[in-house]
Amino acid sequence: MALGTVSKVMNGIPVGEDYRRRVRQAAEKLGYQVNNYARGLKTNRTCTAALIVPSLSHPFFAALAHEVCQALTARGYRMIPFVTSFDPEAEQACIRMIRQNKVDGAIVLTYNPNLEVDPELPFVTIDRYFSATVPCVSSDNFGGGQLAAERLIERGCRRLAFLRTGSRVPGEADKRGDGFEGYCRSRGIPVESLRLNDGDGPELFAPFLRERMEGGKLALDGIFCSTDRLAYDICGMLAGMGVRVPEDVQIIGFDGMRKFGDADLYCSTIVQPVRKLAETGVDLLLAEDRSQLPAMVCLPVSYLPGGTTREPPEAGKELGRGQ
Repeated sequence: MALGTVSKVMNGIPVGEDYRRRVRQAAEKLGYQVNNYARGLKTNRTCTAALIVPSLSHPFFAALAHEVCQALTARGYRMIPFVTSFDPEAEQACIRMIRQNKVDGAIVLTYNPNLEVDPELPFVTIDRYFSATVPCVSSDNFGGGQLAAERLIERGCRRLAFLRTGSRVPGEADKRGDGFEGYCRSRGIPVESLRLNDGDGPELFAPFLRERMEGGKLALDGIFCSTDRLAYDICGMLAGMGVRVPEDVQIIGFDGMRKFGDADLYCSTIVQPVRKLAETGVDLLLAEDRSQLPAMVCLPVSYLPGGTTREPPEAGKELGRGQ
């Protein structure tokens, strides 16, 4: 059989069915596999993409990594994960390693305000606008904050607070608190906020809560937390103070994460469309024509009750915003 025919079959170029079957059978018998890196020397494409995340222990980042891997696999690509532990210098080091490994592009959650990226590297960010030439994929964080305020007010809350822990580098996630506070003020509902940075430690929220204890009761009756993880921590702090959730105070988080990945929610929550975030990021990364890519793609969020809010009898169905 001609070498050219074998090459066409192994590279997915159409040939006669009989030729394709015979080449596949021979390759299977010999245990032959295409070396994508060797192919990449000729085609300048390795069918490999990188994902840079700050952590895989956080449920949201782990879920996103899983979905990105699934989306890439469906397109015939492999994923190389890099974990930076929120270290800006580690992010830059990862970018250098990516270029050395000749991957076809990268999807990145970046917290380095001075990150230097080769303009020739296909690059997509999650939740942080990087530049007009780099697509950013994000959930509707502002609308999610509004939705959280709307749900708490609908459930009778009249003294609200927003609690946030996150990166010092401005990003799309900061809009969660902006949407929440703006909606409360538009409805004449008092709202307080405490915004801390990663590394400050969740225990710093405890003094804020204790200062609002009056006669053994918490003066707040509704709290929106910037993540489900923070909402989980706040529930634990309040339990230690004798405050019941949701009887005394109702709490909504953000992310839509579930215990063990597919079990119960950690809390009532604003759900990010993690699978759609991943698929959109991969579609943008692998686009053939990068000259017309959008600078920002904002995806709708939804609300799900998870035991930390007092729900009406008919509740339980996913309620969205911006769909």
